[in-house]
Amino acid sequence: AGARALRNACLGYLAELDEAGAQALVVGHFEQAANMTDTIAGLGLLANLDIPARHSALDSFYAKWKAEALVVDKWLQVQATSSLPETVKDVRALMTHEAFDIRNPNKVYALVRAFCAANPKHFHAADGSGYRLAADVIMQLDPLNPQVASRIARCFDRWRKFDSGRQAHARAQLARIRGLAELSSDVAEVVGKALEV
Repeated sequence: AGARALRNACLGYLAELDEAGAQALVVGHFEQAANMTDTIAGLGLLANLDIPARHSALDSFYAKWKAEALVVDKWLQVQATSSLPETVKDVRALMTHEAFDIRNPNKVYALVRAFCAANPKHFHAADGSGYRLAADVIMQLDPLNPQVASRIARCFDRWRKFDSGRQAHARAQLARIRGLAELSSDVAEVVGKALEV
């Protein structure tokens, strides 16, 4: 297990070089993986590379594992945490995919909470698109499952620690959530505290 972890970490560093040789190593690692740890590690690295092999790997992985809910959650998560520029758009698209069900908390956590909590680059995007995505989901989710919606809303807890531009975007989205008609007490409490701090 330690050797696998070290190898996957080193491969991650190589993938950051943005060189064809390193990319080929990542593709080979994914294609030749003999266990789920290496497979997910390879898929996660490919999810951050803007190369054709990324799409074929994501498609083949889903086709193979779509009947396994927990594995599909990993598939959603690696895409939600991608560093690529189109990640916000991709997350929105995945919300319409057959693999996602907003009524299933595990799917919401795998896709949306992973994006908000584990993808600071895009959740805290300077244009506010990450905050807007989170607010859209919270507002859609609140009537269905206020507890899960409130957990997503907690991702806004530290919005005041960022620059003034990001603060303005976060505040606007929090205010938009607070203005929702018939907002649940769960979400109202989280959002109210975030705005009052």
